[in-house]
Amino acid sequence: MALFNKSEKAYLLLADGTVLEGRSFGAKGTVIGEVVFTTGMTAYQETLTDPSYYGQIVTQTFPLIGNYGVNDEDHESTKSYVSGYIVREWCNTPSNFRSQGDINDFLVKQNIIGIHSIDTRSLTRKIREYGVMNGAITTEDVYAKKDELLEKINSYSIINAVNTVTIPSKMEYKAENPKYTVVLIDLGYKRNIRQELLKRGCNVIVVPDRTTAEEIKEINPDGIMLSNGPGDPAENVEVINNISEISKLGIPIFGICMGHQLMALAHGARTEKLKYGHRGANQPVIDLKIDKTFVTSQNHGYAVVNDSVNTDIAEVSHINANDKTCEGVRYKNIRAFTVQFHPEAHGGPLDTAYLFDEFIKLMEEK
Repeated sequence: MALFNKSEKAYLLLADGTVLEGRSFGAKGTVIGEVVFTTGMTAYQETLTDPSYYGQIVTQTFPLIGNYGVNDEDHESTKSYVSGYIVREWCNTPSNFRSQGDINDFLVKQNIIGIHSIDTRSLTRKIREYGVMNGAITTEDVYAKKDELLEKINSYSIINAVNTVTIPSKMEYKAENPKYTVVLIDLGYKRNIRQELLKRGCNVIVVPDRTTAEEIKEINPDGIMLSNGPGDPAENVEVINNISEISKLGIPIFGICMGHQLMALAHGARTEKLKYGHRGANQPVIDLKIDKTFVTSQNHGYAVVNDSVNTDIAEVSHINANDKTCEGVRYKNIRAFTVQFHPEAHGGPLDTAYLFDEFIKLMEEK
């Protein structure tokens, strides 16, 4: 297996002034973003095309990336939303029967600036100790413009993320043997959410993030899906107000990740930013009702505050086995449940895919 390590220099500059020197791959130039890490051993293509990474510079903790190439089938969206990409080593000779190209060409095509040959273990330890921080990847002389870059880095913030990644207008997808119609509110949705619904006999109508209750009522769906998405959930005031009204329609609702957070906010709960978030495919989650632990895929930097959930209208249904943060909420007076993790995980694990079947059951009962 050949590793390509002879490209020109690139630099990672962190908000605390730390400079890590590496080599360039992907596009050239300078980019600023929030530096985060993900622990997934596979599914790097799905990571690169997950809209929830909008505005972030993603670090892969697994040391070798690119060994099975990329293809046109495994995208979670139509483009890459990461701001930058950090890996220890990348492979320029991928070997897989499904491979249609290498990761460097993909990054160039998507205009994503990458850096390799840096100590990602040391970087991850720093983020775990001090929390996520802003940073910049540059292929220019970082030392000549360090002060200027640090000023931009420290003033950077991710804003208007959901409305930036949502679709501009309604799109419809037909199942082979349709039984139900589901409205999927696009907060930055991953394609496999749609696929899981389609294969269960649901026609899927994807709508923009700010779709109102009145507009959904006109569609008259059997169920509503609130998708994942990027950024600070609390900034989406209009969407939160809409979800509050949508909840009154009596239509079954299933929320994932950002959808979970916005549903909680719409019912009086609070969210908080985590120190370094949950990103990867090995997060243990306890289902409190059956007292069973599942391994889940996750990608989020915010969480619903457990104690802020009003027990008169909802209950925390799942918690993270590591830090005990909220991983799910079930609502008592409406047909709705939400989870922080990704039951549709493309690349796995598939432990919690049964939640889609629970959503189908809610629509059957209605």
